[in-house]
Amino acid sequence: MAGLGSSLVVRRGLTFATGLVECLCFAGAVFGWASLVFVLKTDGYFSSECVNTTTANGTDLDCSGQDEQFSLVFTIASFMNNFLTLPNGFLFDRFGTTVARLFGIVLYTMGTLMVAFSTAVMSNLLFPALSFIAVGGILFLITNMQVGNLFGSRRSTIITLYNGAFDSSSALFFVIKLIYEAGISVRASFLFLSSCSVIHLLRTFFLMPKDHFPYPLPDDYTYGLTCGKSKTLSLEQTAANGDTQKTAEEILHKDVRVKQEKSFRECVMSRLFWLHVLWLSVMQLRHYLFIGTLNPMLQWLTEGEPSLVSRYINAFAITQLCGVLCAPWNGLIMDRHKGKPRAAGESEQEADLRATVLSLFLTALQCLLFSVCASTPYLPLQYLTFVLQVINRSFLYGGNAAFISVAFPSCHFGKLYGLVMALSAVFSLLQYACFALVNGPLDGDPLYVNIALTLLSLLAFIHPLFVYLHCRSLASKRAINASS
Repeated sequence: MAGLGSSLVVRRGLTFATGLVECLCFAGAVFGWASLVFVLKTDGYFSSECVNTTTANGTDLDCSGQDEQFSLVFTIASFMNNFLTLPNGFLFDRFGTTVARLFGIVLYTMGTLMVAFSTAVMSNLLFPALSFIAVGGILFLITNMQVGNLFGSRRSTIITLYNGAFDSSSALFFVIKLIYEAGISVRASFLFLSSCSVIHLLRTFFLMPKDHFPYPLPDDYTYGLTCGKSKTLSLEQTAANGDTQKTAEEILHKDVRVKQEKSFRECVMSRLFWLHVLWLSVMQLRHYLFIGTLNPMLQWLTEGEPSLVSRYINAFAITQLCGVLCAPWNGLIMDRHKGKPRAAGESEQEADLRATVLSLFLTALQCLLFSVCASTPYLPLQYLTFVLQVINRSFLYGGNAAFISVAFPSCHFGKLYGLVMALSAVFSLLQYACFALVNGPLDGDPLYVNIALTLLSLLAFIHPLFVYLHCRSLASKRAINASS
């Protein structure tokens, strides 16, 4: 038994470590688009969109059409990344880990192969390629977040860490940019990424469950391909253990009473849900537009100096690596406030909801500061913009999942999380309209659009204010009930 226990500890450690590497090196690569654009421009992708224009100083090359095509590639990929979270969540819930991961691996491999064999002549291959990489990557994250179930009390920390690793993986395209400058072609880099699918497959069959990791975890739970009998959670084995069955039934009945408080329809129709969608959507739009337009914005601020553009692109990519370090901060803030004594008659869910107010407010405040810096046409200030962007992005997605988990019944988490991401994806399509506005009527000057988005980000403060007032209202009702 001691040998079995040691083997389980080693396997769980390998599952955690390899899952972290998978999220850190592959899952969110699409958000490093600004670094890849720099390389693709050098290779002449969409160069046919550049036209000669006559100005007072002579003839200039206008590449706004090229920038617009690159922006459209990212817009579609980021939309697919979020919008397909809803069906991907249903796929994972219905068919289990193995099927979901195999589907993700196929998409990711197809995407990297398409980029590898694309050329300047076949630039349009980037549209499906980046979308496949984005959707495959989010499936890696969805299937890996359940690894937190293996570690009990550290469950939330690991889930948050994986989300931070997902953010930091945007540095992958920065690495490709660096080795491209060292003489290694884009094709070689993406063929290597395609070959890494072997690693994903090995993890799927040896270090991940066929269905899902249960929570709480049964004693001596095993998973993956094993020789001999595996002590996994099943209805037959649970029935064989009377005490375990009794405990499970008690927990189930307790959960059912809580979950029946609100139906899925009631959750979706609540003001709390729609204000949360607004909170996520306005800030996500700000981030997506910033990433999608970073290259042309730096071109504008540096007056087209390639070495300066490259330096700032590198600085942006390096800050993205810090996402994995910033992600747990939000969880620590929420845990600290959740640890405070509850008011008389206050339920655990109400206390958890109250604990989210500070997190929601700080996230909105970070976005406002980030947007103000991004809107200021002063080049050195963009270093601070990069720092604020990565901190705010880490807070945004971790806070999104945490809020849904405490504000609504847990039985609806997967559906609500997917629906929130899908709705915010529809809203994020406005980024392309904003980019077209900058390239068209505004003649390449992003100042007015940035100011408008900064004002729009003020809407994110409505959500924490409403949650605060909602919690105060619940407290007042408790006080009235206690006095009567």
